[in-house]
Amino acid sequence: MKSPSLLLRFTTLSIAILAGTCPAEEKPKPPEPPAYLSPETAGPDFSLQGEYESSPGGFKLGADVIALGNDNFRAVFHRQGLPGAGWDGSAKVVAEGKREGDLLRFRGGWTAVLDQSGLSGQTDQGETFRLKRVERHSPTEGAKAPAGAVILFDGTGVDAWHGARMDDRHWLASGGKTKETFQSFQLHLEFILPFKPLGRGQSRGNSGVYLQDRYELQVLDSFGLKGEDNECGGIYRNSAPKVNLCYPPLQWQTYDIDFTAATFDDSGKRTKPAVVTVKHNGITVQDHLELNSATPGGGFETEVPAPGALQLQNHDNPVFYRNIWLVRK
Repeated sequence: MKSPSLLLRFTTLSIAILAGTCPAEEKPKPPEPPAYLSPETAGPDFSLQGEYESSPGGFKLGADVIALGNDNFRAVFHRQGLPGAGWDGSAKVVAEGKREGDLLRFRGGWTAVLDQSGLSGQTDQGETFRLKRVERHSPTEGAKAPAGAVILFDGTGVDAWHGARMDDRHWLASGGKTKETFQSFQLHLEFILPFKPLGRGQSRGNSGVYLQDRYELQVLDSFGLKGEDNECGGIYRNSAPKVNLCYPPLQWQTYDIDFTAATFDDSGKRTKPAVVTVKHNGITVQDHLELNSATPGGGFETEVPAPGALQLQNHDNPVFYRNIWLVRK
């Protein structure tokens, strides 16, 4: 006769197998969707994805056209213009699209056709529109460091970082942490996101800028999305951006950050929270935001008086940075 403990183990294993929860029955993790790092390798869908806007004098409208892989697309329409460039904040209109030969057709309450001449269509109110593809650039792209700034990365090397790697384009791969630590500062950096049409949510160009290795300013390909606290311009678990200013992937973007460290009394109790203002591509998306708590995943799980490093999170996505400099306050 089997012992009670042996019988229990046998019964538990049998139940696990029947329920499909046995470790031997676990399914392998699906492969990561492909990531393209240049327009030349990105395929035909990339040439159609992007921002579109009306010509001066026409029906004012902006649109984000998002590639979703396998000839599928989504268009997000904004009345009066693109986010940060005219959009009046009214409800967005979403239409799903599919490539049909040389044309891309969107259907829904609004209908549209995209070809090499642009995006043309009609609203549910019968208004007709014609939009041209545009490529915006942040007004602070390429900003030069002022006198006295701490140069953290200028494309010549990674001496200022622990665990950092520079590629043959002289771009800084995500995953490094500064050797120096900082309290209050102004920070400029530029980043570029991969093109991952089959990626969804947090697997689509994910990284993050950890201020003081405590508070995460999210980096993500959230082009055309709602704009949540875990999307580009959001302070993770603290605040969504005021407006989603994320450009399409494979375009350089900027963060300009003004950060004031939290203060503490002699016992280590916080007396004032950290405060941050963030400009994404030149537009304020976080305005004197008080930070409620540290973000998981950084070097500090709680807030402490000590200064902290700048971390560029490695989230298994090929996100790259350049032109990083900091001015202590």
